[in-house]
Amino acid sequence: MPAPKRGTKRGRKKGISVYRPFIFGSIAKYLDPTTRPSTVNVDHTHQWTLYVKPCPPHPDLSYFIKKVQFKLHETYTNSLRTIEAPPFEVTETGWGEFEVQIKIYFVPEANEKPQTIWHHLKLHPYGPDAERQRERKEPVVSECYEEVVFNEPVEAFYELLTTSGGGGLGRGKGSKGSKQMNVGGGKGDRVAELPFEGMYSQKEEGRELDRLGDAIKTVEIMVKDERRRLEEREKTLADLRSDEGTAVKAR
Repeated sequence: MPAPKRGTKRGRKKGISVYRPFIFGSIAKYLDPTTRPSTVNVDHTHQWTLYVKPCPPHPDLSYFIKKVQFKLHETYTNSLRTIEAPPFEVTETGWGEFEVQIKIYFVPEANEKPQTIWHHLKLHPYGPDAERQRERKEPVVSECYEEVVFNEPVEAFYELLTTSGGGGLGRGKGSKGSKQMNVGGGKGDRVAELPFEGMYSQKEEGRELDRLGDAIKTVEIMVKDERRRLEEREKTLADLRSDEGTAVKAR
């Protein structure tokens, strides 16, 4: 999600984009009526936590995020919750699912407007293993990987981004795809590289694209085979109709 720019471009790093990845989502746990704390509303069936957190192995987001605002359902007291220091999370109890507006405010050095994302709070298991999860009363995790892209960041913020150990990708203006670009290069120099190798890494994204490409090729082969079989059936049907017409004339 590109971070919208405001103010003048004076002092910006022309032709450079730097991104910072993070994870946002929720975890919900079933509240057993027999062990539920007496302070919890008797109608509430789950305890849940909404969060914005860093991608491992980097533990910190506060060098570029100043605060995170969670807009809960209006039935909650103080439904607009602002968290000004990590961990950026809100824990509550409830019985229903709803859409949550999450607004991320960047540090003053960024000179960028806040970025808004949306998350659907899930309390109940979903997916192919939902029944088993429900039986085992496992926590329900629903989270997404996101990247905020700072296009032509101001110089002070660029310094902050590239000296705080957060990693990230720099791209020249007009470049295609996600080609990495090192800024500096020597030991101790600022670099802008993909910060981790894990389930959300660029390599994994490449592997997923390869799998999708293979699946598309398989589907294309299946379509061609089905088209060929259809043409054969149509030819057979035409031959039968032709033979039928010849037999009628012969009579």
